[in-house]
Amino acid sequence: MKSKTAELISFPFSGGQPRKGVELGPDALLKADLPKQLEELGWKADLDNSIDWKMINDMLQNDPDIDTLKNPRSVSKASELLANVVEKSARAGKLPLVLGGDHSLGTGSMIGLNRVYPDVATIWVDAHADINTAKTTPSGNLHGCPVSFALGLEGSYVEPFKSWLPNPPIASPNRLVFIGLRDVDEGERKILKEHNIKVFSMHHIDKYGIGKVVEMALDHVNNGTSRRDRPIHLSFDVDAMDPSVAPSTGTPVRGGLTFREGHYICEAIHETGSVVGMDLVEVNPLLETEAAAQTIAVGCSLIRSTLGESLLD
Repeated sequence: MKSKTAELISFPFSGGQPRKGVELGPDALLKADLPKQLEELGWKADLDNSIDWKMINDMLQNDPDIDTLKNPRSVSKASELLANVVEKSARAGKLPLVLGGDHSLGTGSMIGLNRVYPDVATIWVDAHADINTAKTTPSGNLHGCPVSFALGLEGSYVEPFKSWLPNPPIASPNRLVFIGLRDVDEGERKILKEHNIKVFSMHHIDKYGIGKVVEMALDHVNNGTSRRDRPIHLSFDVDAMDPSVAPSTGTPVRGGLTFREGHYICEAIHETGSVVGMDLVEVNPLLETEAAAQTIAVGCSLIRSTLGESLLD
């Protein structure tokens, strides 16, 4: 690890998708004593609440579509402010730990970390690729677009994002790996193929096993070598887990990661010693409320595994 201080950055935002409740995820994770859990692992847990959420939420109440994009102004502003907070945290030598909220936050976390670690690689663990552009998104929900905006793909430099997105982009497609995909839109398939982005779907996990998949993913982001020194940003959507493991999330898809597979990914990435940032997103305590506590506990456990807890100790 680059630091033993984790900065817990709340992102209580649901504007990237239509279901309310995911904005309650950060508070639910914190109320589950996540800071104490990290302190027991030897981390100092700082809390950042510097984003003006009243301003963002006021904007969200009157945010008409731009073409097909829903809530574009509030998503853009929230992402821009998050990028600044993540950058500030990383420059201070802390590990930014972003608690979502929906996965539209990925644009801000990717860009913020890239400003400090120009060679950082992102490992995106998710049922969905979240790489639609403004031109390909079938729904207009921006939690399905954060990767394309961070990469600066064609169709991402749209209002109001182009006022702050880096051009040329900081992030590079060859420093991105997906793990756990099983629900990918047609436009996303074309993007993934066109840019030769490395993807390990659930099919690959079934074929090779989670250990081999993670090894291949880490080899890829380290230029095809067994070195493990490239900085890593882990962006983990709880819907990567099978709904039997993490049911309280907005877009569950059957056939996902088992409890052990999800935790193995986090443990193996921790073992590289190169984690510089993490997102944990899409915990929605209002969905499947009888199982919300289970999903919250799994979210906390995935974070602990990324920051050093081993289930085998």
